[in-house]
Amino acid sequence: MTSKRLVYFLCTGNSCRSQIADGYLKAIGGDRFEVKSAGLEAHGLNPRAVAAMQEDGIDITAHTSDVINPDILNRADYVITLCGHADEHCPVVSNVNVVKQHWGFDDPAKAAGTEEEITAKFREVRDSIKNRIREFVESLQ
Repeated sequence: MTSKRLVYFLCTGNSCRSQIADGYLKAIGGDRFEVKSAGLEAHGLNPRAVAAMQEDGIDITAHTSDVINPDILNRADYVITLCGHADEHCPVVSNVNVVKQHWGFDDPAKAAGTEEEITAKFREVRDSIKNRIREFVESLQ
């Protein structure tokens, strides 16, 4: 039995994209992964991200918005950035075996328009992240 691979999702505020990715990897990857998420800053859990995930049957209400922890960062097997800002400003990872990946997604928190348009953007980003998580899990079978 190999130990769980640690996947660390990073974005700017750890409020939307990294939280969604965290929730989906826990749901889709089962117990194969240790999943953590963090941001360059902690902006709090976005209520629209919570609602979008609840629509798909995943509860992330217990998640916390955290700042990057150097200890977790340096023991991670995978460090995955979900926005350009986090990719450009991610701290140096001293673990030479880490696999760094960048998955760029629009920030749904920056969506403008009617409530319906904003909700649609959250759903679009949620579904894109879900598909990318499925691909990631399948690639590690």
